Amino acid sequence: MTLTKIPPGQQITRTQQFGLNLVSRLSGGRDVILAIDLTESVGLNNEGRIRLRQIVEDSIKPGDYIYIVPFAQDVVLGEVTSNINPLGTPIKYSHNSPENIANILAKIPLTSDSNYYGTDIQRAELTIYQGIAQINQNRLQKNQAIKPQSVVWLTDAPLFTEPGITSKVWIETPADSPLRIADSPESQERHAWMKILPIHKRSLSITTPENKPYTLAVYDIYPTVQEFCTPAPGNQETCLINPYLKQQLWLPSTILLLILASLFGGAIKLHRLRRKWELHIYVEEHEEQICRLKNHQRIAIGEDDENCTDVIDCPGTKVRGYLERKGEKLYLVPNKLDAIHYNGREITARTLISNSKMRLNFPDNPQRDYEITIQIKK
Repeated sequence: MTLTKIPPGQQITRTQQFGLNLVSRLSGGRDVILAIDLTESVGLNNEGRIRLRQIVEDSIKPGDYIYIVPFAQDVVLGEVTSNINPLGTPIKYSHNSPENIANILAKIPLTSDSNYYGTDIQRAELTIYQGIAQINQNRLQKNQAIKPQSVVWLTDAPLFTEPGITSKVWIETPADSPLRIADSPESQERHAWMKILPIHKRSLSITTPENKPYTLAVYDIYPTVQEFCTPAPGNQETCLINPYLKQQLWLPSTILLLILASLFGGAIKLHRLRRKWELHIYVEEHEEQICRLKNHQRIAIGEDDENCTDVIDCPGTKVRGYLERKGEKLYLVPNKLDAIHYNGREITARTLISNSKMRLNFPDNPQRDYEITIQIKK
């Protein structure tokens, strides 16, 4: 696949940013760029080394990709780069271990180098901001999950200045640098990246033993890619981000919907199980009787039973049977000694009541039956 070098794109919507944040959270991991000024004016002191070690030991998490990016007049990667790896080959921090931490620290230049001078800070910013945007854009083109990114700057040069940088602002910028000219293509591209990338800035000033200050700054960048929407035939528009989000989120969205549907169904079922049923009992020449029945409860038929919540009166001196609720089902349980007729049929075993209305008949003697009608309201 040919990976196109990406320019700054269009502003994305809040919905798209939410979707990109969700994609990054589902995949995990970050890009962490350690941008180290190599010039002697920085010369990391013990405090700087301690704080940098703190960042590596306490902040780097399994799944992170670490990019070591030294710079002076230009970025000094020591390897050939391309659009695939514009900031060099990263170190993947796979798991927490002293060995992995030591491996990262060993690759960080913790001392200045007299061979490097004249920090072109705006060029370093342009290279790094375009580079991290390219890394996420490559993931978009490959339909891979994008990541949040952070740039840790260690430099005494001023960051995030306006386009063009005079000697009064920063004297070290080389005289022939196009970044000194405010309207040069390089200056305008750097400014465009600073505007389009969602950057959250924090910084800490550190003073060297020579009483010279430099800054440890952390620029966190929310997971983002560059949007390009283009008019298409048929009064339509084709864009990059929405199709990418659909491809990345359809499976998690489906799983989430199934989980929510299951929870909703479970909540409804639980509510139905916890709700009391009302049994309205009608007997000729008697007042209507109402019995309430919870799940796993019984109503006795005949005589009272201490294990039942209520009783339905009928002729006889003992319990003829029970109405027993199990979940959403109601059963008629005869005692097998006295006859019970359900809807005109004698019941001799536990029987599921399938209708909301039923007739029970209790033969008392050949001349007289005792019939009741029960209406079930769930």
